[in-house]
Amino acid sequence: MQIYQSFFVYQHFFVLFCEIVDNSKNAYMKIEVDRESSKPLHLQAEEVLRRLIEDEEYKNGKLLPKEIELSKQFNISRNTLRQAINKLVFEGLLIRRKGYGTKVARKGFVGGVKNWLSFSQEMKMLGIKIKNFELYVGTQKIHKEVADFFGIEVDSRCLKLERVRGGEEYPFVYFISYFNPNIPLTGEENFNTPLYELLEQNYNIVVKTSKEEIFARLAGDFIAEKLEISANDPILIRKRFVYDINDVPIEYNIGYYRADSFTYTLEAQR
Repeated sequence: MQIYQSFFVYQHFFVLFCEIVDNSKNAYMKIEVDRESSKPLHLQAEEVLRRLIEDEEYKNGKLLPKEIELSKQFNISRNTLRQAINKLVFEGLLIRRKGYGTKVARKGFVGGVKNWLSFSQEMKMLGIKIKNFELYVGTQKIHKEVADFFGIEVDSRCLKLERVRGGEEYPFVYFISYFNPNIPLTGEENFNTPLYELLEQNYNIVVKTSKEEIFARLAGDFIAEKLEISANDPILIRKRFVYDINDVPIEYNIGYYRADSFTYTLEAQR
């Protein structure tokens, strides 16, 4: 005898419908998104996935259905589904291993380099309220390293964002970001909001990969003034080369950190 249990969840004009067949212990999930909604499909899928991974069986280690199965159930392309999954991997909510599958991250899971976080996310995890001491947006000709990263000509112009950020008491990092000129940024965006959320919400860009270089030097007069330290104080310099889910270069970022306020930790396993 087969017993069917069903439930409906309505949110943002989409429906998640699950039928559970008890005697087989297999769950069949049909997910429909609203193609008439102004909300992008990958954001609708992301919201459903957020609900799905709260289920106890997934919290306890059960693998999520394969992408090809989920994309059929969502009735969306695998690339669109992958955008939603990548966002949750990026946030540290999901862990994905090639040849194994995707599962919910256990509470307290500490990500390594592959699970990098934005500065806003790092500070939020540490419980630090962030303040912008300076914020400048403009266009500027770029030097060779930035041009090579974006694959464009030296002296091309692109949007440049400069921010001095820190806690309530004092600044501890000076960021410079250059953005791929193919992104239609106007400079009128609200750069007080988390950067990668802005790119996703306004331009449907989901960042995935960050390649980093870290080194140390003395602050020098210019950086010392920005960070309210002595020119002879040490600083850490952190370059980030950021790509989206299609491996398109999105942002060239360099951060100058007060050494007394920042420690970079790596965990390696073999």
